[in-house]
Amino acid sequence: MKTIAIIPARGGSKRLPNKNVLLLNGIPLIAHSILYAQANGNLIDEIYVSTDDPTIKELAIAYGAKVIDRPDAISGDLEPTISALKHVLKSIDYTVDSVVLLQPTNPLRPKYLLKEAFEKFNSDALDSLFTVTQSHQKLGKISGNRFHPFNYEIGQRSQDLEPLFFENGLLYIAKADLITKGVIISKNAFPLEVNHIFENVDIDTLEDLEYAEYLMKKLSRLRST
Repeated sequence: MKTIAIIPARGGSKRLPNKNVLLLNGIPLIAHSILYAQANGNLIDEIYVSTDDPTIKELAIAYGAKVIDRPDAISGDLEPTISALKHVLKSIDYTVDSVVLLQPTNPLRPKYLLKEAFEKFNSDALDSLFTVTQSHQKLGKISGNRFHPFNYEIGQRSQDLEPLFFENGLLYIAKADLITKGVIISKNAFPLEVNHIFENVDIDTLEDLEYAEYLMKKLSRLRST
C-alpha cells in the first residue's frame, strides 16, 4: 500500500496571475511543495502535481514530480480541490492507501511537521487529519452597522478568550477511499495544532509573496549566525 502526495496547481490565478510559477527565494512557488515532499521521501512514495497549465507542468517535471493533466472541466475557479484529488486517484494504475495534500500556496512548512502528522495518523488509525492554529483575535460580525462580538465580551482580555482555531492549510492527510467518496476532512478528522511562524503564510497576493520572502531571508540569516 502506498502513500502519495498530491499538489493541485491550476494556472488561472486572478488575484496574483501566474502565482504558482512566481519565484520565492529564487525557486518557483510550486517547487517548494515538491521539495518538501521529496525531503519526506521515507513517508511519501510518489509525488503528483495536478495541473492544467503547461508551464507548471514543465516546472513540476523539472523538479522531479509526476504530472497528471487536469481536464478543463475540473479546472475552473469554483471547482473544489477534491475534484483534482479524485482525478489523480482515477488516473494512476495502482492501489493507494493514503494521500497527502500539499497546497502550493502554503509553501513554507515546519521541517518535521509531516513526520509528526503521519505518526499521529498511523498510531490512532485515523481516516483524515488536517492542521489548525489557534486564533488570538477578538472576532465579531457586523450587522445593521453595528459590531457584534462573536468569541468574547466587550472589555474581556485577549488572554481570557475561549480557544478558537482556524484551518491553516499547511497539510492534509486522508485515506484514499475517503477521497474517492468526495471527502478530505471527515467528521472525525483529527485537528493537528501547529504553532509556528509559517502558519499564516498563504500566498494569494503580491504582499503575501513578499512576506514569505521576508520570512525566508530572515530565517536564513538567523541560521547563519
